[in-house]
Amino acid sequence: MERFTDQVAVISGGADGLGKAIALRIAGEGGTVVLFDINEKLLQQTVDECKAGNLSVSGTVVDISSEEDVRQAMQQVADDFGRVDIMVNSAGIVGPTNTRITDYSTAAYDQIYGINLRGSFLMTKYAVAAMEKHNYGRILLLASIAGKEGNPFMAGYSSMKAGVIGLVKGVGKEYAETGITVNGLAPAVIKTAMNENTAPEQLAYMTAKIPMKRLGTVEEVAAIASWIVSREASFTTGFIFDISGGRATY
Repeated sequence: MERFTDQVAVISGGADGLGKAIALRIAGEGGTVVLFDINEKLLQQTVDECKAGNLSVSGTVVDISSEEDVRQAMQQVADDFGRVDIMVNSAGIVGPTNTRITDYSTAAYDQIYGINLRGSFLMTKYAVAAMEKHNYGRILLLASIAGKEGNPFMAGYSSMKAGVIGLVKGVGKEYAETGITVNGLAPAVIKTAMNENTAPEQLAYMTAKIPMKRLGTVEEVAAIASWIVSREASFTTGFIFDISGGRATY
């Protein structure tokens, strides 16, 4: 399949995990991909790996909580390639787990806000600005089942992912009459480096709620994500897709 030939995709958090898997899928189907990530060393390793596989992938060090970083990086992609067709915002952090709100530090909450929600807002804002010029675009924000149902003892993560869902629904409606779609994806627990530091009891609680009784894979997320950002997905916007092993049924 060559669904993404002649298309340019920006993927945040692209050095590892879900972002990397989605990038490999899009680049493997002919897309030109620019990875945004704050981890310079890991970003370079991923870019080198992709180039060794003859994939059109480059990387830019970006802190998505910084408006100037995002503005400059997105503008550079538009200048270099003439367009931005796809934006997937996968960058995010879990923050404290197994922590009651009374013990949850405000500093930790603010950090999660900066990356998970403010970052989603900034990436969407500047992606839309680039896409409007061509009246075409596909935006996908990674939310979480935690944003729909609320995971106890994860106040920061749950509330910020709920905010991402609201952002998708609101901006999706703003641009519903254009060629730009804005959708979200709410995974249950996916096996990535991101949850390696999650407290075992927290991970066990979340896995137990999945009817399939297993973690999802990054390849499974990449498969549905690549359809959402394809031209085929032309009549869906402001929607939150689920990939939860049966946990979400609504």
